[in-house]
Amino acid sequence: MRATVSTGARLHVGFGNLSLAHERLYGGVGLALAEPRVRVTATPAETVRCDGEAAVDTEAVRGYATTACELLDVPGAELEVEATLPRHAGLGSGTATALATLTAIARAHDCEADPRDHAPALGRGGRSGVGVAAFERGGFVVDAGHPTERFTTRPPAQGDWTVPAVLARHALPSSWRVVLVLPAATPGRHGSDEDDSMRAVVEAADPSVADELAALTVRRLLPAAAEGRLGAFGDAIAEFGRLNGAWYADEQGGVYRPPAGRVVEDLRESPAVAGVGQSSWGPAVYALTDADRADAARRAAQAALEAADSDGDVMVTRPRNEGATVEGV
Repeated sequence: MRATVSTGARLHVGFGNLSLAHERLYGGVGLALAEPRVRVTATPAETVRCDGEAAVDTEAVRGYATTACELLDVPGAELEVEATLPRHAGLGSGTATALATLTAIARAHDCEADPRDHAPALGRGGRSGVGVAAFERGGFVVDAGHPTERFTTRPPAQGDWTVPAVLARHALPSSWRVVLVLPAATPGRHGSDEDDSMRAVVEAADPSVADELAALTVRRLLPAAAEGRLGAFGDAIAEFGRLNGAWYADEQGGVYRPPAGRVVEDLRESPAVAGVGQSSWGPAVYALTDADRADAARRAAQAALEAADSDGDVMVTRPRNEGATVEGV
């Protein structure tokens, strides 16, 4: 059987708590996007082979595929990566690609695979569960985080964790749009550099910020998501991201990393934008709007990118309220 899996990017708005003074650590907040997408096709084979365009990290895909075949107890697969996400840009490329690869191989071999159960063995879902939840069902997601007593100064061995449970999920209105800005900049923190930065942030995090975030989430963010109020949701998302940036400022050179900070500053002045922020370590910047104002928001984003003296791409997408699509032939 030939199987194709397609899934969109995700935005990671931030964490609910990074302070060791509270009982639960992390608690990711984010949402699934319809575009850009990962698209992976798998065909049963006796070994693992991977083909893709020049922009595709075939070594990473081959690694995910090798692990997936071991988990599924199948001999191999031939992988074709037809579309991919920018790597280390804040869009969740690693988790989307790993889970799409796993699911495509499982369907090609006519066997079952639970993305949530297998994500840790693929090295995904260790801190935030947003990427896994976005792959499963899409929507706006808040995860439950981890017990703080599990925090260690060194990352756990790969697979030695469970993906955080989904605490809340809401479908977002079909009329909403997301303007995505991808400045031409160095990649966001990842791998051991990200581990080092996160450890430094957690060990120094002000617990009062988490208290503000908890109130913001319960009193403003979740009600706005549940009721589909774009203005209130955008304001709350922007504030959530700004408060997270206060934790990261020493590690990334400001509340938002350069040049994302300049883009955020200019975009928030546009009347076409309901809320703006940086996804994960960036450099991706997002701005919330609706279908009627999407063109104006796109122009504002392009102007903000130019004002930041940065090349890059601007696209308009929408929230995705469903999980990955799986097709088998």
